[in-house]
Amino acid sequence: MTISSIGPTRRIALGVLAACVSLAALAAQASASPDLSVAQIVEKNAAARGGLEAWRKIQTMVWVGHVESANAPARFLLAMKRPNKTRFEITALNQMAVRVFDGSHGWKLHPTQGGKPNLQPYSLEEVKFAHDEQVIDGPLMDYEAKGIAVTLDGVDEVEGHKAYRLGIRLPSGGSRHLWIDAKTFLELKYDRESRNVLGQLHTVTVFYRDYRAIDGLQIPCMIESGVATAQATDKLVIDEVSFNPSLGDWMFAKPGTPRQDKAVSIDAQARSRLGDMVRPAP
Repeated sequence: MTISSIGPTRRIALGVLAACVSLAALAAQASASPDLSVAQIVEKNAAARGGLEAWRKIQTMVWVGHVESANAPARFLLAMKRPNKTRFEITALNQMAVRVFDGSHGWKLHPTQGGKPNLQPYSLEEVKFAHDEQVIDGPLMDYEAKGIAVTLDGVDEVEGHKAYRLGIRLPSGGSRHLWIDAKTFLELKYDRESRNVLGQLHTVTVFYRDYRAIDGLQIPCMIESGVATAQATDKLVIDEVSFNPSLGDWMFAKPGTPRQDKAVSIDAQARSRLGDMVRPAP
């Protein structure tokens, strides 16, 4: 059938239908187009998280929680100190593994079947990753002062949420993608390239969930991470948060050095030593 053989009424109807389809396509394109600049998105993100000035006052932070995993149940503690010192403890089956980074060097301490802990330095990639991490406040807060470049790469849908996709270029040359919820302006997701034990590249994806207001700051109390090629994920559930506890630099030193016996621990004895350094999240 040719257009000329279609009656006038049907031609009008087809024309109206085509116009509606075109308008719908334009509307879809418009809704997917960024309507804010990078500076505006970053500013709204800082405000949504509790305010730039409030985050600048946080010099140390401690999270205590548990891990939901296909593996054995575990408890964890993450201690952070500016600019990028970290101590991560995880205890499962009554055995503890520790990872520490002092800002320049890192070490990992793992239990062994023989009972004697195995201490190893960070690999070059682990050191690079630790250097790149913006502990406490993330890459967007004061990003220009940190030497970080941020670009707006587009608008996506993340688990039913419209989200701005930001490209993050770190001073080391490393890159990340970060998705900001277009309604709440809180982080929804980020991903980065990493290498597995075989040296193969893969994408690590992290989702931020269950935000709660703690002392006026928004904290994601569930952090889910996994590799894009795997179905299983690990969920870190934050049960307790402390802002600005006193954390000496010795806590982030190489395990086995003086005073390491007094480092943070998530067992009952350590909780007694810490007193009210950690408190329950509301």
